[in-house]
Amino acid sequence: MSELHTPQAGDDQAQDTDVVALLMRQHGDIRNLFDEVEATTGEERRDAFRRLVRLLAVHETAEEEVVHPFARRGFPGGEQVVEDRLAEERAAKETLAALDEMDTDGPEFMPQLMQLRTDVQQHARAEERYEFTHIRRSADATALAAMAKAVKAAEAMAPTHPHPGVESGAANVALGPIAALMDRTKDTVRKAMGNNG
Repeated sequence: MSELHTPQAGDDQAQDTDVVALLMRQHGDIRNLFDEVEATTGEERRDAFRRLVRLLAVHETAEEEVVHPFARRGFPGGEQVVEDRLAEERAAKETLAALDEMDTDGPEFMPQLMQLRTDVQQHARAEERYEFTHIRRSADATALAAMAKAVKAAEAMAPTHPHPGVESGAANVALGPIAALMDRTKDTVRKAMGNNG
């Protein structure tokens, strides 16, 4: 199988010194990948869906490890904003895990994908409005750059296709490769931020 290329926010060679700009570009990449999955069939659709799964997993995990901790303590009301985003993310992960088990050309795939797309787009709009705006106001340039570096590290390490057999822990065995990818991403983000705990 050929190597899949997942768009990464740094592909445009922009200096990623602002985590908000980086995550906003990822939101655009995610929208484009949904378009690609919808517009293709067969092997092309499977490849596009694998790239979408990878980017969603890396993006959400990086937000959970980098953005949400800052938001919780970085601005008034941040705790509730993060709890609301986490609830949205949990629902999306459940749909994504179900989709990952389906045949991408099966009759149930596209209706589920459309639901996931709606949920992901609503979640992205809420992040941009309730979390990203406050982060940009509350974080100095050094903090924005440090968070961007951690997100980029997560992006760079994630495999283009989750590999079965690398799961750790009972929950990951139940959830499968997506959870394993998220765990690996968490480890990478923590190392990039100098926090190995």
